Amino acid sequence: MPKGTKFKSGYATVTNRGMGYREIAEQLTAEGHKMNHATARNYFLRAMEKLAKPLVEITGDKRTAEEIALDPGFQDAMIEILSSSRKRNV
Repeated sequence: MPKGTKFKSGYATVTNRGMGYREIAEQLTAEGHKMNHATARNYFLRAMEKLAKPLVEITGDKRTAEEIALDPGFQDAMIEILSSSRKRNV
């Protein structure tokens, strides 16, 4: 995916909630896990792909799991689901 790729619903990262990749990398480095922002982004996107893969299989979506993982709408939905389950202590 080319840098700055714009989706219908916005750019390919959700930055209006939580920490950005740079802040995540700084936090992990401070905790002893040397990391830069590009590596933090790669780990995040791999996790999003793992969540998107069953969705592709179930729905038969023509997009790949990688394309869905990059979609800011999908990322926002995953944040919402994970945030609500934390509130319920699941």
